Amino acid sequence: MDRSTEEAQTKEMDIRSLSSSHHHSQSERYIHKVGVPPKQNLFKEFRETLKETFFADDPLRPFKDRSRSQKFILGIQTIFPIFEWGRKYNLKKLRGDLIAGLTIASLCIPQDIGYAKLANLDPQYGLYSSFVPPLIYAFMGSSRDIAIGPVAVVSLLLGTMLQNELDPINEKAQYQRLAFTATFFAGITQVTLGFFRLGFLIDFLSHAAIVGFMGGAAVTIALQQLKGFLGIKKFTKKSDIISVMHSVVASAHHGVSSNFILLLLRIKFSCTGKKNKKFFWVPAIAPLISVILSTFFVYITRADKQGVQIVKNIKKGINPSSVNEIYFSGDYLLKGFRIGVVAGMIGLTEAIAIGRTFAAMKDYQLDGNKEMVALGAMNVVGSMTSCYVATGSFSRSAVNFMAGCETAVSNIIMSCVVFLTLEFITPLFKYTPNAILASIIINAVIGLIDIGAATLLWKIDKFDFVACMGAFFGVVFSSVEIGLLIAVSISFAKILLQVTRPRTAILGKVPRTTVYRNIQQYPEATKVPGVLIVRVDSAIYFSNSNYVKERILRWLEDEEEEVKAATYQPRIQFLIVEMSPVTDIDTSGIHALEGLHRSLEKREVQLILANPGPVVMDKLHASSFTSLIGEDNIFLTVADAVSSCAPKLVEEQP
Repeated sequence: MDRSTEEAQTKEMDIRSLSSSHHHSQSERYIHKVGVPPKQNLFKEFRETLKETFFADDPLRPFKDRSRSQKFILGIQTIFPIFEWGRKYNLKKLRGDLIAGLTIASLCIPQDIGYAKLANLDPQYGLYSSFVPPLIYAFMGSSRDIAIGPVAVVSLLLGTMLQNELDPINEKAQYQRLAFTATFFAGITQVTLGFFRLGFLIDFLSHAAIVGFMGGAAVTIALQQLKGFLGIKKFTKKSDIISVMHSVVASAHHGVSSNFILLLLRIKFSCTGKKNKKFFWVPAIAPLISVILSTFFVYITRADKQGVQIVKNIKKGINPSSVNEIYFSGDYLLKGFRIGVVAGMIGLTEAIAIGRTFAAMKDYQLDGNKEMVALGAMNVVGSMTSCYVATGSFSRSAVNFMAGCETAVSNIIMSCVVFLTLEFITPLFKYTPNAILASIIINAVIGLIDIGAATLLWKIDKFDFVACMGAFFGVVFSSVEIGLLIAVSISFAKILLQVTRPRTAILGKVPRTTVYRNIQQYPEATKVPGVLIVRVDSAIYFSNSNYVKERILRWLEDEEEEVKAATYQPRIQFLIVEMSPVTDIDTSGIHALEGLHRSLEKREVQLILANPGPVVMDKLHASSFTSLIGEDNIFLTVADAVSSCAPKLVEEQP
């Protein structure tokens, strides 16, 4: 017997065994048909969809079956969570919060002075922003670990966008007013997103894009600090690396003494506390100690008269009112709104990411929408008390966490220390050299460059890595706004690509089971003779319906070519579409299936659907598509569909 005859007999035996197994299974079990869900009331269906979209966490659940007085108390606790956890507050928690608050205060004071310079504002505005906003957040925020204040990325973003509109030196008063206006609208944006439960919008900025954007911003911030670190007087207003390096090279003779370079290295390597959690306070207090030592050194040597640039005067006293300085009309209103929306979104993204990280570590829930309202409220109040945009600081929050904070009271402690600083200590910062502030900022932003995360992105998803690098190089070589635009664009491009080009796969039968899986993932899975099984891994909408139809037909064409090339291989007579991953379908998708059915009819191939979900089945039934292909061609499982094809294949064998 020759080999071709053996193959023919083998194929025939496979088909007949499939048929016999079908008859055997028919006697043992009943093949269930896919049920059509009962019709729902249109208003009820719309309400359920709306609830799932905006109120998935069911925020009103605690208010059910409560008296009016209880509902009032719960309402107050919802807006001001401090009245809920404050009842359980004790001296043990106060001890942890006191240590944490004092520690982050020692870190935030020198950082705030430096970050204000990033935003092209006077030093006291950085301190103002660590006084009022943390107090508001402590009453309204739901995170126990987040530390509030100015942050490097938002300060840089705000400073860059503001100076595109006004000169911070020649138009100082208008510049400050525009900063307060932007802060006001940043807060309004955040409150609006939280109140209308639109927090999911910030999720459109992917993790990969954030990693790249933060890394690029860190490099840009570090380069910007070369102005203060090297004592350069004429420095570019642009933030791209080429312009900055040109300014550095052209002004290299304005260098500062090597003492400050050694001081920078000392601060950088003072972070050895990371190796031992007991010494977390070492890197936390190092900036303040460095400021004290360098200020004392400049004062006793009068190095400021030798060309070392110093902070000079920091205005004494707490925040003055700035309500009358916010632009509520005129051309600067729209400019402040535009800048505020961008700064507010970036601030939200950073704060929510930080809050979720530490909430996961301590195993408690963080309400994203409450956080947005709290962050927005503190920025609205802050804009009226001479503050600029504040948000959650990762470096300070990490120190707060390691210092053993228990609640948001650590923010109140920090705020009180800043208050005392503003009232009594600010004159002592007069001789603080700009170089040490620059080195503190460089040391703070180095942690934003996450090489490990970028490496992981390369290993897991190359497209994510491209998004990361696009955002990074956009910030470094162009500007913060361009980098942000690239980050958002690439994030949307990835979503569109996944929606418009969904994955499809050929399924085969896993040996000794009735399970059908992707033959690329399971090479041992075998195709069923005469049957092509295709799985669509996405909802079928107008954006991808035509692609899905064409891709399935290409699979069929490829399979038919293989059949022709093989000997004694039965032609494809059935095409089974596995619909389990198809969560939804619209009219365009149904039209695509109708077009697929017509194309298959011309080829004498029967279309069969396996396991369409309730939403899909309801729409297929409403459109009469089930009648078009026949109710008996829709099955609960792929195994049922294959077993129904077996006798038909056997009957057609010669």
